Amino acid sequence: MDSTAPIPERVWSVSEVNGAIRKLIEGSVDTLWVRGEVGNWKRYPSGHCYFSVKDDQSELRCVMFARDAAALPTDPDDGMEVRVFGNLTLYEKKGAYQMSVRRLESEGAEGLWRIAFEKLRSQLETEGLLDPARKQPLPKHPAVVGIVTSTTGAALRDIISVLSRRAPWVRVLVRGTRVQGEGAANEIAEAINDLVATGEPEVIIVGRGGGSIEDLWAFNEEPVARAISGSTIPIVSAVGHEIDVTISDLIADLRAPTPSAAAEEVVPDGVGIREGLSQMPVELAKGLQGMFQRRRTMIEHVLSRLGLGIDRRIQPVQQMLDHDFGRLQIGLRGILDLRRQRLMGVEGKLDALSPLATMKRGYSVARTGDGQILRSVRDFVKGDRFMLRVSDGEVIAETTELRGENNERNRE
Repeated sequence: MDSTAPIPERVWSVSEVNGAIRKLIEGSVDTLWVRGEVGNWKRYPSGHCYFSVKDDQSELRCVMFARDAAALPTDPDDGMEVRVFGNLTLYEKKGAYQMSVRRLESEGAEGLWRIAFEKLRSQLETEGLLDPARKQPLPKHPAVVGIVTSTTGAALRDIISVLSRRAPWVRVLVRGTRVQGEGAANEIAEAINDLVATGEPEVIIVGRGGGSIEDLWAFNEEPVARAISGSTIPIVSAVGHEIDVTISDLIADLRAPTPSAAAEEVVPDGVGIREGLSQMPVELAKGLQGMFQRRRTMIEHVLSRLGLGIDRRIQPVQQMLDHDFGRLQIGLRGILDLRRQRLMGVEGKLDALSPLATMKRGYSVARTGDGQILRSVRDFVKGDRFMLRVSDGEVIAETTELRGENNERNRE
């Protein structure tokens, strides 16, 4: 055998080489954190993001697939200092060495979360949705309270406990929803819209218990902000603890530091109401007494002014009436005197014409028994009786003889 013959060499395909290198890289380097400056960031419609991180000497190409990229609160800007967590790999098709990023964080306090928060806050403020003038007042004594939160969280138990203690007469409507994780913001917005659509709650509490900024992030997303701003029912935001401030806190009609505090804000204290009611009769009596006294004083003042005004108006009229009455009395007296004189004259004439006056002068009047006046000798019948009226009475007479003016006797 010829020892000098060349040993047959294995011929690799490109795919085999790239596959071997990928396995070598992935098998020799564990997951790691890398710090650098973002460059060439691009998010595709698929949701995958491609970019690079670099320092002053080198550059590392990176890919962040849609599943992990969806957790980002916002896309980083080129030039931003970040740190990425993932594993090294090789894109075999192009033989490109890269890092598969599972997590990306901005260097500095809260990083991308704070940037995303400020972007949305600025946008909502530009639209006027953070204007205090558009906030709705809370009802003083609601009969129905709506709650949007997780049905398994401590926040719901705290809210219901406070409502039951302060206002046991209130009816509670709970619309359960997830409050963290991917898609939670859309579910919270849908829950708010569902409660508003019923028209039953007079106020709605939206919130959850405490957690990290990532845990609370659903309440910093635009769908929740839009649902709260579009609600026709007042909404109280109660997210996390007092130090936690979310977009929902800023846009809601009232921000409560905790879920328990939100419950205290939306209903009055029943004990305080009972104490107030016990004092109400006394306060009402005082108020009515004061009101009556003020009304009485006002009426007395008005009557006093009215009396003075009437007196000023009546005095001239009264004087004029007195003057006219005096003149009327004088005129009537003159008329009566004149009429009296006229009556006296007529009386004299009547007296002169009166039969009684004639009788007083010695004349008399003869009448039949039925009152007919006997004026002529022919009216008398011999033997008949008649009445003879004289000035002081009557005389019953009988006709014994008839004589005419010629003194001749009348014969039967």
